[in-house]
Amino acid sequence: MQVHNLTKSTNKKQKRIGRGGKRGSFSGRGIKGQKARAGRRVRPQIRDIIKKLHKRRGYGRSRAQSVNANKAKIAVVNLGALDKAFKDGDKITPKELVAARLVKMQGNKMPKIKILGDGKLTKKLVFDKNLLMSKSAKEKIG
Repeated sequence: MQVHNLTKSTNKKQKRIGRGGKRGSFSGRGIKGQKARAGRRVRPQIRDIIKKLHKRRGYGRSRAQSVNANKAKIAVVNLGALDKAFKDGDKITPKELVAARLVKMQGNKMPKIKILGDGKLTKKLVFDKNLLMSKSAKEKIG
């Protein structure tokens, strides 16, 4: 450990209220009750706030997006887009799809790619085994 790694320590004491002083014995806290005590914590009693507590915690609408934020989403490519971007006899791999700008990298990771059967495929293409395919895409490819 070195001098620049040390953290500053402040020994400043917290202000203590309600023990005499210029504002009297209660010091602006009223007389008795929960709000006058040390460590007071008034929980919300309003019906609307209680109803919205779960939404504020992240449940309800769009919950799956917040819970599964780190889960990789599958990138989709249609057959029509492949027909336009590649030549006859080309091999379709995830790297080639990224190079053709049909798929974006997710951070530094290669996303899982699924090929969908939308559009016509007029060219003969060779597909990588790692690519997922829909039923309609398999039928059109043959």
